[in-house]
Amino acid sequence: MTKKEKTFKNSAFSNIIEGDIEDLFDPSSDPSENKKDKQNLPELLPILTIKNTVLFPGVLIPITISRKSSQDLVKSLKGKKKFLGVLAQKNKETKDPEFPDLYEIGTVAKLIKVLHMPDSSGTTAIIQGVERFKIEEGVQEKPFLKARVKYLKEDNANLKNKEIKALSESVKETAISILQLNNNIPQEAQSAFEAIENPNFLVRFIASNMDLAVKSKQELLEINEFTERATILLKHMAHELQLLELKDEIHSKTHSDLDQQQRDYFLRQQMKTLQTELGEGTTQEIKELKLKSKDKKWSKEVKAFFDKQLEKLARTNSASPEYGTTYDHLDLMLNLPWNEFSKDNLDIAKAQKTLEKEHYGLEKVKERILEFLAVLKLKQDVQGSIICFSGAPGVGKTSLGKSIAKALDREYVRISLGGVRDEAEIRGHRKTYIGAMPGRIIRGLKKAKTA
Repeated sequence: MTKKEKTFKNSAFSNIIEGDIEDLFDPSSDPSENKKDKQNLPELLPILTIKNTVLFPGVLIPITISRKSSQDLVKSLKGKKKFLGVLAQKNKETKDPEFPDLYEIGTVAKLIKVLHMPDSSGTTAIIQGVERFKIEEGVQEKPFLKARVKYLKEDNANLKNKEIKALSESVKETAISILQLNNNIPQEAQSAFEAIENPNFLVRFIASNMDLAVKSKQELLEINEFTERATILLKHMAHELQLLELKDEIHSKTHSDLDQQQRDYFLRQQMKTLQTELGEGTTQEIKELKLKSKDKKWSKEVKAFFDKQLEKLARTNSASPEYGTTYDHLDLMLNLPWNEFSKDNLDIAKAQKTLEKEHYGLEKVKERILEFLAVLKLKQDVQGSIICFSGAPGVGKTSLGKSIAKALDREYVRISLGGVRDEAEIRGHRKTYIGAMPGRIIRGLKKAKTA
């Protein structure tokens, strides 16, 4: 393979041909404006389908020929005028595309050279776009597609006015900026862009070599007017340039934070920088805590304590054990039912009906419960009042408590203290300890979501 036929791939431009620019095209003209080629264009074209790119007029690209139908098409061109239609597939997963699977507008290409790879990896065809066309009628499907086409003329009336010149200069400058930020692209590519003088060819050449989706490239191909095509391409290029600038900025920030002792934390630092740029990570956690606190019915003292602890959390390193402890404490405060109460339903008749429905017998117990609720209804205060059930396992203590809660329309939480030997399990641990947990009663309040 000669130097002219080598290609390289990168994130922004994927099909640029290396070699002497003068051998491929005249930088002052548009190769697609070759009148000799256009006079010989046939009405019937064999159709070569491509799935990962779009061919633009004037642009020279290599195409890997792997399908049997494509190989038959290339062989049929031997000794003839080597023109073929090139259409992109709508879905690259389609193995044997037919006319409905292809875009209607494509580019007629001249077959420059066919290269047979020495390692038997396939055949590569070097083709150059000549002019756009639109499918009018499919006339053949086997052994390869063939169609009757209509050639599309482009609006090139005002390519020399000041607006067009300024627009093409913007496209060229943006392309060079992208190339300078991408270290994977050789300097020859920049020389290629600087040498192109024809605005139409410049836009098509860059559109062909940008790493855009096939759908986006096809939209650019179908646009007839230069200004519209150049403006849309410039938007795609600006997006690509922003991504490269952001990547370069992130790399610079992470690099400045490094020293000999921090090399093991390189990936962690880079992730931290990314999260900061996206507004995620610890900053996002603190924002969420602050947002949740706005709806809480806190007293001034509790609100002041929460805000003070939140400020402390913002200053704490996320890798510190203290960060996790403080965060858990604030999260617990947000999940507790501060001044959130359920309304008691002191309907004695309903309570009696509920107890009778769910418990057979136990007449004295049910009577005592109804007396307690009757006093509560008259007094409207439960301060210092409690009901204590005692008895062997399985006699119904827990289910009676559940029935009382159901009758009063209250949330029910069961706290079992069997086997508990540490009062901190009930009261809660001091938050200064790593792994500190709230007590059983506080956890019950959190579960009930009402005080």
